[in-house]
Amino acid sequence: MNKTLPLLACSLLIAVTGSTLAQQAPSKKLYCWNENGGKVCGDALPAHAVDNARTEFNAKSGRAVSQLPRALTEEERAAAAVQSKVEQEARAAAEVAARRDRAMAESYSTEDDLRRAFGERIGVMDETIKASRLVVEGRRQSLISLLGRAGENELSGKPVPKKAAENIQTQHELLLRQKAMLADQLAERELIDEDLAAALERYHAMKKSNDKG
Repeated sequence: MNKTLPLLACSLLIAVTGSTLAQQAPSKKLYCWNENGGKVCGDALPAHAVDNARTEFNAKSGRAVSQLPRALTEEERAAAAVQSKVEQEARAAAEVAARRDRAMAESYSTEDDLRRAFGERIGVMDETIKASRLVVEGRRQSLISLLGRAGENELSGKPVPKKAAENIQTQHELLLRQKAMLADQLAERELIDEDLAAALERYHAMKKSNDKG
């Protein structure tokens, strides 16, 4: 029969009853689990306590043989799955970085070679930024011209033609879009500098490691 006892009786059950249960059934376990904010012990684990946090004791020695946490909720399982995926992706990224470091150390014989490789990326991005700035300035001048003509119409008491108003709206949207594109390019340019600094650090570390090997 399943017997359950409150916390005050747990140690007595384990110390006194344990050896008797062990003689009757050597593989018998004793259980203490959390229930309703307290601890309950018994010689069998009831179905309603299967998911509760519990400690299992060897009936012969009275020593704890395992400690099991409570079962995770659905939300906790989902969070654990997400965390596991993040950790797996981090390990995969670390492996990719390690392979890249080895390839980099083998591909570039000197630091100057590495800097030249990044210099090509920097040159292309600088030219792209230069072109974008010219486009932004062109859009801005076009918008200023359209706004000037519309202002002249209003000052002379004439309505701004619908086509002119539409052109102003279009040029304004294009200017904002081009400015956003330029901002992204400037941010990418800064990242290249950061990548170069990180690559040099990895390169020196790999070269130092290879020299020791």
